Amino acid sequence: MSVNVRVSGALREHVERTTTQGDYENVSEYIRDLIRRDKAERERVAFEAVKAQLLAAFAASDSDFEEVSAEDIRALASDRLRR
Repeated sequence: MSVNVRVSGALREHVERTTTQGDYENVSEYIRDLIRRDKAERERVAFEAVKAQLLAAFAASDSDFEEVSAEDIRALASDRLRR
């Protein structure tokens, strides 16, 4: 994929400074790194959300849960698939 982005003003100056100071070999490398960091941050946030839900579930008392069978789970899944 090829993407063209127009950057001007303070953003352009920042990109030029960042790429000429030796942090990155060129603008493309810098943009790829920004995309990787954004992806990693989004994955970290999603992981932390799941982790918080699991911690809350593990901290709950047993009385907060309802016992279900494998057949109950299959029936629930089957109902959801039909919707």
